[in-house]
Amino acid sequence: MNYFQAIILAIIEGLTEFLPVSSTGHMIIGSSFMGIASDPFVKLFTVAIQLGAILSVVVLYFKRFFKSINFYFKLIVAFIPAAVFGLLLSKKIDELLESPMAVGISLLVGGIILLFVDKWFDKPTINEEEQISYLTALKIGFFQCIAMIPGVSRSGATIVGGMTQKLSRKLAAEFSFFLAVPTMFAATGKKLLDFYKDGHTITPEQTNLLIIGNVVAFIVALLAIKSFIGYLNKHGFKMFGWYRIVAGLIIIILLMTGHNLQII
Repeated sequence: MNYFQAIILAIIEGLTEFLPVSSTGHMIIGSSFMGIASDPFVKLFTVAIQLGAILSVVVLYFKRFFKSINFYFKLIVAFIPAAVFGLLLSKKIDELLESPMAVGISLLVGGIILLFVDKWFDKPTINEEEQISYLTALKIGFFQCIAMIPGVSRSGATIVGGMTQKLSRKLAAEFSFFLAVPTMFAATGKKLLDFYKDGHTITPEQTNLLIIGNVVAFIVALLAIKSFIGYLNKHGFKMFGWYRIVAGLIIIILLMTGHNLQII
């Protein structure tokens, strides 16, 4: 991986982390196009730079993170399912991280679902974080587990999960952002541990790539979050659904016609 490739992946991460289009899926496709998807450090990089994007949530919603102790407990409860399933399925998840076909199928199926969620869950009754119960937080946490399949979208799964529990679109999106903080801290830590356990080490140049990647992802994500919230409130998910369907079909067709998505 070179610096240009690192910056491209970081921009993709910052733009897509909080959109229901799957940041991991887009980075898998991006790294596959660049011919670096199977490199162990690239796998670490695509997880670790999500931390930079997630830190933008802490900056933008700084006051909310110190609002009440119950806020933290709800995030912990919602985080538990992903922590358990992530540990149990880590090897299978790593295998899927090399599969553009898995991304294409997930984008397609998820896109079809997003075309209808606004009609399915159009009568929210929960508009404030204080109204979210611990059981509701846990249920949203189980939805987050679905996003372990590349291409599903962590934000998309948790936002839809929140809407199934009667959260408004805005609150569901914000809770999804908050839940990303402990989730991505844990995912990055686990990925680093596995990287070293497998006998790899991080070189000074790779350290620089990680720093640059996280900084770029952080800056781009800052710009993307508020735009997404505003758009979601006005227009809902349909545009994202169509985008996912088109992107998924293109990927599937390319792969089925013998293209390996490696062009660089």
